[in-house]
Amino acid sequence: MALQALQSSGVGLRKILSHFPEELSLAFAYGSGVYRQAGANSNQKDAMLDFVFTVDNPVAWHSKNLKKNWNHYSFLKVFGPKIITTVQNNYGAGVYYNTLIMCDGRLIKYGVISTSTLIEDLLNWNNLYIAGRLQKPVKIIAMSENVALRSALDKNLKSAVTAAFLMLPESFSEEDLFIEIAGLSYSGDFRMVVGEDKTKVLNIVKPNIAHFRELYGNILQENPQVVYKIQQGRLEIDKSPEGQFTQLMTLPKSLQQRINHIMDPPGKNRDVEETLLQVAHDPDCGEVVRLGLSAIVRPSSMRQSTKGIFTAGIKKSVIYSSLKLHKMWKGWLRKTS
Repeated sequence: MALQALQSSGVGLRKILSHFPEELSLAFAYGSGVYRQAGANSNQKDAMLDFVFTVDNPVAWHSKNLKKNWNHYSFLKVFGPKIITTVQNNYGAGVYYNTLIMCDGRLIKYGVISTSTLIEDLLNWNNLYIAGRLQKPVKIIAMSENVALRSALDKNLKSAVTAAFLMLPESFSEEDLFIEIAGLSYSGDFRMVVGEDKTKVLNIVKPNIAHFRELYGNILQENPQVVYKIQQGRLEIDKSPEGQFTQLMTLPKSLQQRINHIMDPPGKNRDVEETLLQVAHDPDCGEVVRLGLSAIVRPSSMRQSTKGIFTAGIKKSVIYSSLKLHKMWKGWLRKTS
């Protein structure tokens, strides 16, 4: 499995993990605190460490975590683990974040998501929120032997490659591909307009080409629709209508449905396969896929950010938003200087 290449041996990350309940099916760290980024996020020592914890039983996990880390939670903690889990599962993108936490001398943020919700997102791209983070290099700190989860993690990477292929020309570089992949989960994200550095995707990819290659190399070599010239760092794909139709038919279900909704005229009620066949012949096939991605990401990112006000609390939300705006301002100054 491709993700195994990114297993972390970082003692510091495992030490932070020891402060939390152990019942995790997956734990990973991501972002500028783990992988060097260009631009405003280039100083890893000052960057907040971002974690995601995947748990089979959120109520039981939050119950234990409240006993160990009561001060991590906002006012919602007074309602108990069942309400916290309800907020986690039923609002936003199915993840509950505690942010601006001091742990072992580092500022951290951690999200909690149920294993079943993550598997659904990895397979179908219902929200493309945590699935999107797992399309970029991450440090896996802990992973159970959950076969369904491991299979879904691999499928998510293959889906990311397919979606990127549909938005690229017939011939392109590895960097072009990795930029498309890294940008999938930012398509239509309102935070890219307010709060994030506009060059964020480029800053993620450029210093980490080797990590992206490690994550996707085997998938690209085994894909029958691509010629992967490893030495030159170039790729060629089948852009015929037949080739694009094959790719469209393997996209995650939610993205197929969004494309169908965009392309299906009122009253027609065509099935998804018929719509995808039409899109495969459309010169703007890539743009249609991009619109479908935006239709998934935009509402998901807005709901999750609104939810953050309650899960983090107003004070922390203001501080966190200010930090994001400061990074965006630094990025803009760097670009214009």
